[in-house]
Amino acid sequence: MLKAVLFDMDGVIVDTEPLHRKAYFKMFDDFKIEVTEALYNSFTGQSTINICKRLVNHFNLENSPQELVNTKRKHFKYLFQNDTELALIYGVLDLIKDYYNNGLKLVVASSASMPNINRIFDRFDLNPYFMGKFSGADLKNSKPHPEIFVKAANHTGYEKRECMVIEDSTNGIKAAYDAGIFCVGFKSPHSSNQDYSLASKVISDYDAIYYKKIKYLKTN
Repeated sequence: MLKAVLFDMDGVIVDTEPLHRKAYFKMFDDFKIEVTEALYNSFTGQSTINICKRLVNHFNLENSPQELVNTKRKHFKYLFQNDTELALIYGVLDLIKDYYNNGLKLVVASSASMPNINRIFDRFDLNPYFMGKFSGADLKNSKPHPEIFVKAANHTGYEKRECMVIEDSTNGIKAAYDAGIFCVGFKSPHSSNQDYSLASKVISDYDAIYYKKIKYLKTN
């Protein structure tokens, strides 16, 4: 029986992609690099520091990855405080409340930095529902490495077969697959050009995974 759910954040809980995109492209302009759509799409699910390491290597920049990170975060912080586009994904709050009220343990496992995770959770009052938060930026390995989901599952105190991941990105789905955890791939308009082939189940509406519909779902 399902006992814990591990949520990705960007594209699953909140639609921060428009803000991240604006912040990244402002940073690209600052460092005078031209990033193609294909390259940008390949970043989905990875931590900012790992993305910036790739950029430094790809464009042979003399700047350090941390310089790029700091610039991108400066832009994101400004946009977070001033941009009106930021909103929760449709239906996710009702899903979170449904799981919480049915006794499931909820953990967020995101590639976002912990300050950004906390900003989202404070802004939308999500803290009461979650018993743990994991940031890929604080771990040695980033998605698609399974480390974050292994740690998040261990944190719940349950076996991996009693856990479920909700992800929207190629990298996140692969991380869950390699961790050996049942993964729901959330296919939404906010998650373009992603590969869902390794997902255990693919949905486009959260109504499909309310507790009563998935509590006996085979998760091993």
